[in-house]
Amino acid sequence: MRKIFQIYIDSYKGLSSASWMLSIVMLINRSGSMVLPFLGVYMTKELNFSQTQVGYVLACFGIGSIIGTTVGGWITDKIGNYKVQYMSLLCSIPVFIMLPHFTSVWGLACMMLLQSTVSEMFRPANSVAITMYAKPENITRAFSLNRMAVNLGFSIGPAMGGFLAAISWALLFYINGLAAFVAAIVFIYFFKNRKTNKQILLEMEQEQHLQNTITVESSSIKTISPYKDKPFLLYSFFCTIYAIAFLQLLSTLPIFYDKIGGLSEAEIGLILGYSGLLIFLTEMLLVYLAERHLSIRNTIVYGVLISAIGYGILALDHSLMALYVSMTILCISEMLAMPFQATVTTMRAGAKNKGAYMGLNGLTFAIGFIISPILGTKIASLYGYNILWIIIAILVIISAIGLNFSVKNMLKQQ
Repeated sequence: MRKIFQIYIDSYKGLSSASWMLSIVMLINRSGSMVLPFLGVYMTKELNFSQTQVGYVLACFGIGSIIGTTVGGWITDKIGNYKVQYMSLLCSIPVFIMLPHFTSVWGLACMMLLQSTVSEMFRPANSVAITMYAKPENITRAFSLNRMAVNLGFSIGPAMGGFLAAISWALLFYINGLAAFVAAIVFIYFFKNRKTNKQILLEMEQEQHLQNTITVESSSIKTISPYKDKPFLLYSFFCTIYAIAFLQLLSTLPIFYDKIGGLSEAEIGLILGYSGLLIFLTEMLLVYLAERHLSIRNTIVYGVLISAIGYGILALDHSLMALYVSMTILCISEMLAMPFQATVTTMRAGAKNKGAYMGLNGLTFAIGFIISPILGTKIASLYGYNILWIIIAILVIISAIGLNFSVKNMLKQQ
């Protein structure tokens, strides 16, 4: 036990104060993340939307994510991550406040498009900031620390959201806006006087040149657009398939908990909160061990593949215990796959196009946000949830096979 505890402590060593502050900002922001997990339930129970209409509204969130991550990545390379992050946080506040006043299908769809566009600009800028402030050998753990904050916030947000929804659905939107405001204040206070992006990039380039601690990339990869990098595009395609499968957790799965599992809003909030708490407690340790005992490629492939088991369980058993076991497996999948997917993206990018590469990496999940709810709700409506989970498990297996090939191919070129 003492050895395990020491390994756990070691997993946090070497992380910069800026990495910790970026994670704290993310924690504050995501602690208000009560809206998205409950959107499906909100629209079916409060607004009486059909499952198909729910799918279309959630797809608009995905379209906004595509716009936000693409534009956010491009702007980050132009004006720097600091401005993009605080502008995204501040501009999202009034949108959250207005959201509960739009109750028609098209009205809510348009507002979700706007909200996700503004909010998702934050993601590539934040990812670039992580790469700037972390030491090269700590990149994966810096991403894990940030994701740990996301998931701690995600454990707090839905758990609170389930109880707030019982009082008033509008409170979910208002609290989300309040959290974005607090996150913006903390972010601006800590980062406004720190070194400029240009100075940090120059220091990173000098450190990489002198110490040669990162795998040397070809000059063409350092300068070309990620949209012309064919091996990376193939890699992103299989990441997108995984995202389509995994994001059922935020779209169809809460509806499944309600309709098939028979869970109340509070119980749905608790199981979603459990997922965030589990990741918060174990991700750094799991990533630390994976770095030492598995290759990047194997970690990603195993991480993706295990989610097929998580969804497969849902096709066989709908008991409360099965729901928690399934969620646990999905959390392990997320912890293994996602930080290392970000690391592969960082390794592939050069110093001056990280925003574009991170934007494309975020685009895989944005596309997943579009396809996932439409695919999930449509299949569930036509064939039932058991067939849906079997199809999702098959998609996961296809993604794992493709990622095994594409990551191996890219690492050979490094």
